[in-house]
Amino acid sequence: MEVIWTPRAVKQLTKLRERQARRRIVLAVGALSGFPDVPGVKTLKNHQYGYRLRVGNYRVLFDVLAHARIISIEEVKKRDERTY
Repeated sequence: MEVIWTPRAVKQLTKLRERQARRRIVLAVGALSGFPDVPGVKTLKNHQYGYRLRVGNYRVLFDVLAHARIISIEEVKKRDERTY
């Protein structure tokens, strides 16, 4: 399965100060090519995006376009008390 990053998600990733966090996120997103057999993925209900991948204190929000077998990475957000 092909993984595509939106420009917004790339910008959010590059703004992360922690180099190790960026590296972990990129590795975790790379593992999404084996979707749906990826640990840490949760289906979201009543949310703008269909799925989220938990990577430490960060959440990668994404959608799967089934007809094209493409994963579109939409956002990378740091979790806090107001997340979700």
